Amino acid sequence: MTKTFLSLEWKKFSRSAAFSKGLVIKILMIFGALYFGGIAIFMGGIGFKILQKAVPDVDPLITLNQFLLYWVLGELALRFFMHQMPVMNIKPLMTLPIKRSKVIQFLLNKTIFSFFNLIGILFFIPFSAALIYFGYAPLQVAAWLLSLMGIVLCLNFINFLINKNNTYFYVIASFAVLSVLLNNYNIISFTKISESIFYALYQFPYLVVFPLLLAFILYKSNYNLLAKHFYLDGIIRKKIEKVETKDLSFMDQFGDIAPFLKNDIRMIWRNKRPKQVLFTAVFFVFYGLFFFTFEIYKDNLFFTSFASIFITGGFLLTFGQYVPSWDSEYYKLMMSQNIPYYQYLKSKWSLMVVGVLIAYVLSIPYIYFGIKIFAMISAAAVFNVGLNSFITLYGGALNRVPVELNVKASAFGNTQGFNATQLLISLPKMIGPYVIFIVPYYFIGFKAGIIALSLSGILGLVFTKFFLKFIEKTYQKGKYKTIAAFAEK
Repeated sequence: MTKTFLSLEWKKFSRSAAFSKGLVIKILMIFGALYFGGIAIFMGGIGFKILQKAVPDVDPLITLNQFLLYWVLGELALRFFMHQMPVMNIKPLMTLPIKRSKVIQFLLNKTIFSFFNLIGILFFIPFSAALIYFGYAPLQVAAWLLSLMGIVLCLNFINFLINKNNTYFYVIASFAVLSVLLNNYNIISFTKISESIFYALYQFPYLVVFPLLLAFILYKSNYNLLAKHFYLDGIIRKKIEKVETKDLSFMDQFGDIAPFLKNDIRMIWRNKRPKQVLFTAVFFVFYGLFFFTFEIYKDNLFFTSFASIFITGGFLLTFGQYVPSWDSEYYKLMMSQNIPYYQYLKSKWSLMVVGVLIAYVLSIPYIYFGIKIFAMISAAAVFNVGLNSFITLYGGALNRVPVELNVKASAFGNTQGFNATQLLISLPKMIGPYVIFIVPYYFIGFKAGIIALSLSGILGLVFTKFFLKFIEKTYQKGKYKTIAAFAEK
């Protein structure tokens, strides 16, 4: 039966209208997996020596165990955004003599062979081999390794539950941020708590039973959840919800672009995929807590500029990169109306600018970490408004992949709206601010770098109309190709 399911999955992939796009993505993902897998193996092999040199007075195994709790929380957050849940079209299978238990087991077993599960194991296996080489008890190391493998499976199945209910994620993310702050200010030592939990798995090998038992319980919980909804009526029946209307008349003051702004706000409010992107943008506002609370990143100008761009440009980068794909389901209708492209693009640009301004206001508390860091955030905000917004909007002209507004996958994990062009367009948005800042900084000083980064954004604002006209011509040139691409199923 597994062989049959795999055959159906391959036929679904190879016969898809978007096969070429899917093949390119798969190839990129394979190269990415090989690259990061190789790094994980290498770091696992030399990790013992690195920890030994970094903290010479502490057992390297204890040092690693002190941070495994953060690894658990960080991986849960990463999986929520990037780990795409496997799906199957089960409706045709319901008319065939196939046990539903087989279908559910296949679906859950697919999650076990995810790259996110493999990457952690590729690190821990060579690290465990190094422990045995340096004289640690093989039986205890094997039990510790098996426990971590069980924890990896627990994270995998917990992620399945998190994707079913976003509340789980917000609780975990809040706890992760709170634990970092409490530990950093020596209120509660979460490193000691982490050490106590994970080092006990090495000291007492019989505790391996608990992670494996928890993984089994989570597996059964996911199985029961899927089995509960595995019936035909659950697929074809639509849930009737109360329709909510919002008064957006206050936006009429924006003139010709007001109808487009109202349309985008209603789209974000009513649909799952853009709403997830909005929550992701809010998450990026707290991105600096990761970089600015650790000394290794705090004084690194590259990471400071990198974090600053994301803090104020989270909405711009996540929402903006899918313009005009957000409107793919009704793009043909829009283009059949007497709608000037300039107004359409200006409304998208205005929405991104508002997103940057709101994020900048929310970032004001970062002044606690120093005036230099806040100056970098301010300059990055100006750059995002003045240049990054236009670069992002231009990249949309080359993006002809439709987006399903109510898709159930994670906002980051789903590949709808993604193509290789987006990767190339993202390079100037990420590296550009650093280059603009670092050149005058290197020759003159910090203030010169901040001024240069700010002036580049101000210059973009001065030529707003010119950039929008240029982007408008690009959109008009590819108008019919975009319509044809969005119409493809």
